[in-house]
Amino acid sequence: MNMLTPALMYFHAVAQEGTLTEAAGKLHVSASAISRQINKLESSLGTQLFSRHARGVELTEAGRLLLAYVRRAEAEGTAVREELLVSMQRKTRTLRVACAEGFARVWVPSAIATFSRQHDDVEFHLDVVSSSEGTRRVAEGEADVAAVFSLGPQSRVTVEHSMPTPVAFALVAPDHPLASQPRATLQDLCRYKLAITAPGSSQRELLDLAMQIEGLTPSISLQSDHINPVIQFARAGVGVSLVSGLSLDRRDREDLVLVNLDHPVLRQRQGQIQTMTGRTQPAILTAFVDALIDALELFE
Repeated sequence: MNMLTPALMYFHAVAQEGTLTEAAGKLHVSASAISRQINKLESSLGTQLFSRHARGVELTEAGRLLLAYVRRAEAEGTAVREELLVSMQRKTRTLRVACAEGFARVWVPSAIATFSRQHDDVEFHLDVVSSSEGTRRVAEGEADVAAVFSLGPQSRVTVEHSMPTPVAFALVAPDHPLASQPRATLQDLCRYKLAITAPGSSQRELLDLAMQIEGLTPSISLQSDHINPVIQFARAGVGVSLVSGLSLDRRDREDLVLVNLDHPVLRQRQGQIQTMTGRTQPAILTAFVDALIDALELFE
């Protein structure tokens, strides 16, 4: 059940699809019906919501403001429906979580497990995505909360909590030459084979920038979208893996050696818990955000 008015439903579809024809196909109505509703909506609001051109339509500034409202209304409508179903039928509530790969191995799953022990009526949907995609999903109402890395301020979402999450460690096997050093420089890293996350990640972006500033060229033997192969690279004794502390479990810390990395650029990253701006949070989401913050602060 969609709690939006027909006019807002049609507006949302056109904003998503970019043309009246595609929106009509999605909603199984005529394009003329959508056009009439959009015209009435613009007339009632006293402003133009779309700029029309030959290839379709684009949102005006007023249209972008209305789209943000519609997304919040959809998210709150979903929460209200779930709360009603829970009260009447004891139905399971769903929390949609988006998180970056570096958070998905230990911290977020641990927080979910702890929360689940205390809340039998909550079901989690966890998607591991890039940090930018996690922020987008929260901003557009496709996720309830995101745990991501950020290299700067965020204007599209509400940052519930933020903490430094530097690319802090060179991870090596106990018999590696770097294992006896308290800290390592970028020059040290360039002497060995490296494993690191793939281009597009905040970790890789910071390493590339730091190497460029120092005029260095690292020997990258493994780059991966997932953190497990990167950690296994160090475990196998092949070379050096670059990680943050949040990616490591107890076995990693017991079996491998963490050597502190020493470069200011590698410290320019924040871990953030993000929610949708302007949305009235259901109580269960607020409780889970608090649980995430409590779990994250254990690493601070």
